[in-house]
Amino acid sequence: MAGSTFGTAFKLATFGESHGPAIGGVVDACPAGLKLDLAQVQAELDRRRPGSTPLGTTRREADTVEFLSGLLDGVTLGTPIGFIIRNADARPSDYGHLQQAYRPGHADRTWEQKFGVRDHRGGGRASARETAARVVGGAIARQLLATAGMQVRAWVSQVGGERLRVGPAGLDLDAVYRSDVRCPDPGAAARMEALIAEVRKEGDTIGGRITGLLRGVPPGLGEPVFDKLHADLGKALFSINAVKGVQFGSGFDSIALRGSEHNDAYTVVDGAIRTATNRGGGVQGGISNGEDIVFDVAFRPVSTLMRPQATVDREGRTVVLEGKGRHDPCVVPRAVPIVEAMACLVLADHWLRHRLSRA
Repeated sequence: MAGSTFGTAFKLATFGESHGPAIGGVVDACPAGLKLDLAQVQAELDRRRPGSTPLGTTRREADTVEFLSGLLDGVTLGTPIGFIIRNADARPSDYGHLQQAYRPGHADRTWEQKFGVRDHRGGGRASARETAARVVGGAIARQLLATAGMQVRAWVSQVGGERLRVGPAGLDLDAVYRSDVRCPDPGAAARMEALIAEVRKEGDTIGGRITGLLRGVPPGLGEPVFDKLHADLGKALFSINAVKGVQFGSGFDSIALRGSEHNDAYTVVDGAIRTATNRGGGVQGGISNGEDIVFDVAFRPVSTLMRPQATVDREGRTVVLEGKGRHDPCVVPRAVPIVEAMACLVLADHWLRHRLSRA
């Protein structure tokens, strides 16, 4: 199917449906000779898996990744790296009532309009279940980036109206995954968790924000004119289920500023040229400038509610859907490793492309 492959120099193709036998992927063009820590790949997948946080879905999947090709004793061969993740806790019967009805806010209707057929079992490939394969690909990309000193971090910075007011410099980013809500500030995390619990009790859902930080990115990554670094990051982040907004640096706040306030002035620190304010978020003219790359991703509320919703069936008749299945009341806690994975894939792709940009 078109649209299931991502990247130019470092590629990931994914396959499988939410309630089929398995999902998986193929990483292509990863350089040979990279010693992979397979336990770390699994650890990143564990952070995304269903049941990884008590604030999410009650679906239970081990999400054990099996590598099928491209590795010898954990070392990349330069050939396609194939992997599979078997669906052990799929319950397609939970979705029998959706064979004829369209869920509000989901891809049911648009998918059927495009292909003439759809997988009603949890949305098929439109389900966030597909993102597990992205996390595996991103985990491989992360280890490639580490050889060049690049780091990718993300955390929940807002749930509904509860917002983290501390910037990256004031946070212990090693504490992100110690929190059920994936927020490294204990006070803000407690408020967010309480809000999610309240919303879940009401049978409703709520959205949130994830902040990303890319450190150690060398200057020069990004391809003019259409493959700007932040443009490709934006595409990657918008491809994640439920994402409705992406901003870099000052983002929408820059609207209220004047050019004299917003321009990133240059300064010299220890003999190195730096930008003084980094309002551009580490990217200028679509090319990394060597500063931290900072971005925010907005996630809408999950569309499946545990309460009745009016909708229509394939014949246009009004029907009422009762919430069934196992779903997240707020997607952002489990989306943190997905955001990190997509950022890793983009950086790995652009880093390999950059190595070919000059003699």
